[in-house]
Amino acid sequence: MLARSKHLRQPSKSPVSRGAICKLGTAEQVTHGVAYPRHFLCVSDLLGYFCGGHVRLKEVLKLVGKHLTGKIAIVTGSGRGIGKAIALRLAKAGADVVVHDENEEAPRKFGESKSLEEVAEQIRAMGQRSLALFGDLTLPQNCQRIVDAVLSEFGRIDILVNNAGGDIGAKGEKPEPNDLFIPEPDLYTVINRNLLTTVHMCRAVVPVMMRQGSGKIVNITSVAAFLALGREIAYAAAKAGIVQFTRNLAAMLRPYGINVNAIAPGDTLTGRYLATLRQRGLSEEDVKPKGRLERYGEPDDIAKVVEFFVSDWADFVTGQILVVDGGMYLCKL
Repeated sequence: MLARSKHLRQPSKSPVSRGAICKLGTAEQVTHGVAYPRHFLCVSDLLGYFCGGHVRLKEVLKLVGKHLTGKIAIVTGSGRGIGKAIALRLAKAGADVVVHDENEEAPRKFGESKSLEEVAEQIRAMGQRSLALFGDLTLPQNCQRIVDAVLSEFGRIDILVNNAGGDIGAKGEKPEPNDLFIPEPDLYTVINRNLLTTVHMCRAVVPVMMRQGSGKIVNITSVAAFLALGREIAYAAAKAGIVQFTRNLAAMLRPYGINVNAIAPGDTLTGRYLATLRQRGLSEEDVKPKGRLERYGEPDDIAKVVEFFVSDWADFVTGQILVVDGGMYLCKL
């Protein structure tokens, strides 16, 4: 336990000097009449500022944890799995989060949530605002409807996370494998569900961010975009399309101050993926971790990287595709 030194001063009622703010962070937040930096560059800055007597340590740590305060985020496909983990992590960091799923049944599909509204309630319990919206994002008009609803409620959009997607079999329609000869309707389903949902949402949100002169977009692709496994061909092609879409969109939006990046998760233990593993005959014992990196991913492993991409820490990062798989991709090259 850190003891308080008798030499530490109580928080001053006068604002912190501009020099201190420039040294420690990029923005200030006023609480109880004192201007605090929104975030700190490193632990030494944090401790130095604390020992200067401006604020109590607990208050500083709270401000650091809420570094997305004031931001409005949309996370598609956030009724369960990776999307739900992303929505909750952004809310924990201080963002107000709009959650989305295709319909009321989708969040309950694999037992990870009772409803989309339940996810929204979890966000509100953290002290953040939330809105639960449904819509099939393969239809552009639904994407525009969602954007209009968010602007009506919150007035702006700072963060878009395009997480909605999935292969055939993702909702129990078809078994694996997904090869070259899948029926044509299934082919269109996979391409539309993954690539075009991302494109349609960006087409609806980007004009808003261009008017604002700022914004962060994170697209969720997959390691399947880089591997040649001889199966899941349509899914891999759609996810590879997201990679090039992300890079080109980043180049297009660079002059507008909008960052666009993507994350390529490896095998991640969502309810949907666990159902797939059971379908392949694997047991709970088969998915137990063998080491810190030799394991299946957890949804929060992906959510942590999303938090980085949408934060001020990634202000100078755009057009990047980050593989988050514990090195699995490297071992399959």
